Amino acid sequence: MITNGRIIVQIVKEVILDYTEKTVRKNYIYKGKILNLRCDDAALFDGTPCKREIIEHGGGACVLCVEEDKALLVRQYRYAYGESVYEIPAGKLNAGEDPALAAARELEEETGCKAKELELLYEVYPTPGYTNERIFVYYAKGIERTAAHLDEGEYLDAEWIPLPRVKEMLKKGEIKDGKTIIALQAFLLQ
Repeated sequence: MITNGRIIVQIVKEVILDYTEKTVRKNYIYKGKILNLRCDDAALFDGTPCKREIIEHGGGACVLCVEEDKALLVRQYRYAYGESVYEIPAGKLNAGEDPALAAARELEEETGCKAKELELLYEVYPTPGYTNERIFVYYAKGIERTAAHLDEGEYLDAEWIPLPRVKEMLKKGEIKDGKTIIALQAFLLQ
């Protein structure tokens, strides 16, 4: 900075502030099979009272399976969006379940494929503003065919889609599921 013809050197220190918020009281509004809803009393880092709406979710695991230049996607109707959505095989974690075991279970249940090995690509926070959900994204290596066995009330179609078509679907916005986009783009960027 130049002031009145003099050069002043400004030294900037890196300061890391702690903006941690404190939970004062957890207020459960709803407890369900898949999620719980809370409206907590909390305090900002400076003590200012605030409310935080939180969806508690046990998390999920998903798995990208690519073989012979084709990606394995499932197409499933998603009630919340009112449409069928392309996704990689995925499901919720059971309490205390190893995410890799959940990913392997869902891959076989939904598609009839077994992976000899699963590689963790990412742990994703899908919507950190209001949920504690974590999704573990895996890549399947060494595929064996078995038989699909969907959960009761679960209906979906599993499709092997050529990678050029998958790229086109991504560009056109035909694949909208976040975990699927992350997994496919990670794979395609390799």
